[in-house]
Amino acid sequence: MADVRFDVVGLGNAIVDVLSRADDAFLAEWGIHKNAMNLIEEPRAHELTKVAREPLFTSGGSGANTIAGLASFGASAAYIGKVADDELGAQFKREMEAGGVPFPTPPLTDGPATARSIIFVTEDGHRSMNTFLGASVMFSKEDVDVEVVKGGGILYLEGYLFDKDDAKEAFIHAAEIARSAGRKVALTLSDRFCVDRHRPSFLQLVRNNVDILFANEEELLALYETDDFDSAMASLQADTAVAAVTRSEKGSVVLGDGEPIVVEAVPVKEVVDTTGAGDQYAAGFLFGMSRGLPLVTCARLGHIAAAEVISHFGPRPAVSYKVLAEAAGIFA
Repeated sequence: MADVRFDVVGLGNAIVDVLSRADDAFLAEWGIHKNAMNLIEEPRAHELTKVAREPLFTSGGSGANTIAGLASFGASAAYIGKVADDELGAQFKREMEAGGVPFPTPPLTDGPATARSIIFVTEDGHRSMNTFLGASVMFSKEDVDVEVVKGGGILYLEGYLFDKDDAKEAFIHAAEIARSAGRKVALTLSDRFCVDRHRPSFLQLVRNNVDILFANEEELLALYETDDFDSAMASLQADTAVAAVTRSEKGSVVLGDGEPIVVEAVPVKEVVDTTGAGDQYAAGFLFGMSRGLPLVTCARLGHIAAAEVISHFGPRPAVSYKVLAEAAGIFA
């Protein structure tokens, strides 16, 4: 087996987030589904950017947020995704590399602009995403850096990438490379509507190609088309080796060998913005797995990261996760 160069390699939609505060009336006025990811086209992206109040531009994308969180824990990580050769694409690359994360994918020189997600955050902290996928879904098999994928101990795949056929093909290609190299493959389901769009493909992946699955409760129920959480968990336990299902303030439930493990969430004084909560939970969990820690400790690290990110505006860590983990008595 080739040497491991990276603890985790992430593959997903490379997106720049445009964060703005809004209220429920604004969401209703613009026909935006609350607390979900709404796919939009480029004209609406420009329109929503114009009406965003005091927007904050920051590199995002679910998988990229997780990779940034892993780097904050002290992991070695790389990211694969597609941006355009434009100002937002340059910002994305610059911010990933500033965090110590190699981003080897060449930019798109002819085609749509770099993807952006205009995210409206309401007073209850919920985020409503309006995503123009742009250059991110021009990702193809040719963009998969084989040596980078082989060099990662874990390949982390973002479910959102399934929304375009070429990107979906590249996604499966990367998973096959990782498995053939003896690496573990992790998948996040990303969003309940994403699950509805791609349920058969996701089920096939989970049953045949995935070692570690991340989902929130809503996504899990959508995957198995049930309202019964225990029934869905039983199905999931039969389908994959390791899984972590987040349940907001109820914490998370982790599946591995034996009975499900319930891990409490880390309380926060105020939920400011839930953008990136699931992404950062995955960062902590994957960091723990890369260090061979018990599953309960992996989940604790996930909750430490999630609690930090929901306590401020933006989807990435504002303080060192490594410092927070050590303050909680976890050294890795």
